Amino acid sequence: MSTVGFLGLGSMGMGMARRLLDSGHDVVAWNRSTGPVNELVAAGATRANSPADALGQAVSFSMLANDQAVEEVLGEGVRAASGRIHVNSASISAAATERLATLFQDHDAGYVSAPVLGRPAVAAAGQLNILAAGPNDFVEAVAPHLEQLGKKVWRLGERASMASVVKIAVNYNIIHALQALGESITMVERHGVEADLFVDLLTSSLFGGVVYETYGTAIAAQDYAPAFKMSLGYKDLVLAREIADAGQMKPATMPALFAVFERALQHPELAACDWSGIAEVSRQDLL
Repeated sequence: MSTVGFLGLGSMGMGMARRLLDSGHDVVAWNRSTGPVNELVAAGATRANSPADALGQAVSFSMLANDQAVEEVLGEGVRAASGRIHVNSASISAAATERLATLFQDHDAGYVSAPVLGRPAVAAAGQLNILAAGPNDFVEAVAPHLEQLGKKVWRLGERASMASVVKIAVNYNIIHALQALGESITMVERHGVEADLFVDLLTSSLFGGVVYETYGTAIAAQDYAPAFKMSLGYKDLVLAREIADAGQMKPATMPALFAVFERALQHPELAACDWSGIAEVSRQDLL
C-alpha cells in the first residue's frame, strides 16, 4: 500500500485516518493539537511536523473544521502538494471549495472535493457515503482510497464545488428531520404517548433509515452526547443559506430553523450538545 497524508484528526478525521491505516497504508498525520497525533502514532502512523509534510505525499486527505481552518492549513502547505493530489473531505462552502481548487491548480497539484456522509463509527468501519467531485483524472487516481473509506462513492461532476453543494443540501435535509422529530415527539408526549414507542412506530413504518433511527432514538432518550456539535450544525445551516442565496431562492423554512439553532446556542446546556439537541427547543418551549 501507499503512503497517505492526513490533516485534521477530530472525531471524523480520526476514524478515516484509522481506516486508511487499517487498510495497510502508511499514514503521515498532522493535527493542530498533538494528542490525536500521539494516539494515531501509537497505532502505527507517522507524525507530520507541518501541514507540508502531509501534503507532500502522493495522495493526502484533510478533515478540518470550517472554511477558515481549511484555507489556513492547506494554504500553509500547498507548495508541497505540487505534482500530488489532495482530497478535502470537510464540509465547507462552495465558494471556499472553488478557491481551493484554483489554489491547488496554480501550484500544479490536483484537488478533489470529497465530503462524506456518516458518523465517526461509520468512518472507522469504512462504510461512509462519499460525495466526490473534481477533474475525472484526479478522482480516478484516488478512487482506490475512497473505496476503502466508503461503501459507495458518488461521482457528482468535474467542478469541485458540486460535492460541497450536495453535502450542504443533504445536511439541510437532516436539520429538517431533527426539527420534525423534536416537534412531533413533543406533540405526542404532551398527549401521554411514550417517545420511544412513537419513534419505533416511525422507523418501523414510514420513516426507516439511519437519520430517523439514530436521531429519533437519541431525541426520545434526550441523549445529546455531541457526535456532531451544535455549532457545526449551525455552520451547515449558514452554508445552506449561502447556496440558496447563490441560487436566488428563499427556502420557506429556513428562518424558523435559524431561530431554533440560535436559541439552542444561547442555552447554557444545549450549546454544548449534539445538533440533535435542537429538539429541546420545542420540548422546553424555548422560543
